[in-house]
Amino acid sequence: MPAVLDLPGPAALVDLDRLERNIRRMSDLADRNGVRLRPHVKTHKSVEIARLQFGGETGPVTVSTLSEAEHFAQAGFQDITYAVPLDPAMLDRAAALAERIDSLNLLIDHPDLLEAMERRGGRPLRCFLKVDCGYHRAGVDPDSTTALDLARRIAASSATGFEGILTHAGHAYRCRNRTETLEVAGEERDAMVRFAGKLLEAGIPVPEISIGSTPTLSAVDHLCGVTEIRPGNYVFFDRFQAAIGSCEPADIAFSVLGSVIGVYPDRSEFLINTGAMALSRDPGADHLDPGFGFGEVFDPEQGERPALGIVTSLSQEHAVVRADGATPTLGARVRVTPNHSCLTAGLFDRYYAVRGTRVEGSMFPCRGW
Repeated sequence: MPAVLDLPGPAALVDLDRLERNIRRMSDLADRNGVRLRPHVKTHKSVEIARLQFGGETGPVTVSTLSEAEHFAQAGFQDITYAVPLDPAMLDRAAALAERIDSLNLLIDHPDLLEAMERRGGRPLRCFLKVDCGYHRAGVDPDSTTALDLARRIAASSATGFEGILTHAGHAYRCRNRTETLEVAGEERDAMVRFAGKLLEAGIPVPEISIGSTPTLSAVDHLCGVTEIRPGNYVFFDRFQAAIGSCEPADIAFSVLGSVIGVYPDRSEFLINTGAMALSRDPGADHLDPGFGFGEVFDPEQGERPALGIVTSLSQEHAVVRADGATPTLGARVRVTPNHSCLTAGLFDRYYAVRGTRVEGSMFPCRGW
């Protein structure tokens, strides 16, 4: 097997020891709480990693694009939730996929989409009602009469099979620590359990109550009343997750290998070849630190400490690093921990699976929408 330092850069690295540990922890959480784990594979988009999440087999997954759904279906995954409100123009494409697998679950949060499904006809489509538990990105207000009315319509429609309710506590990413995240996790869980109770009182069965984000599931104290969790980022983690307390830096399994291409000791900076096209421009936890930067830079053979510096600015293919100590030499290899591993991983068409200093293989994410 080749050595990590022999790889051309920029290169996406997946630390297998950390990845496997992260997978085990979330699987154990699901098992302890008696809930189904339906990981969100948009983080890695990789069949190879998804199979690791199920002990080498297939299992229920969550996706964010129909291309992901089709890719994983082609690889044998038969139970897929498309966790984005569906564009009505994509109904035929989604229905075609639903014919090929055991279960494709779609989201509805507006009656116009239900009406489009009813006009289309054909085989009933499995649907979740998307609920807003405080993020305010998508979903119905669980305290509104509109939410109850839409749930009743979905459950009664001949065009749909009502699978239950689904939410995502994305506002947990605005938390500052695990204490705040625990509060949001409780709000997410409790809002859904209360809403399910209202639906049951109205005579509407609720087969599934699906929740979860990596921050909330890293902090939650219990999952009573929930049937399913859908974390995604936990397989990789990143600087953002470490900053808000979802993980430790030593849990971060994804990084980018690059090289020093400029050294400027007079201003305590150096230049690396991992720019925005290799790291993304995600500002990270700038609500905690306005100078959070765009990534943290390390010697690839020295682990997490000492850090060589913080990426302070990005060009398309270059990144300026503020050196924390002596500037490295020209041509030195570096490893960058990204702010957001999901976005960063999406910039690469191959990940190198590494264990220690050796490359054990490659993983290939799907692309497109």
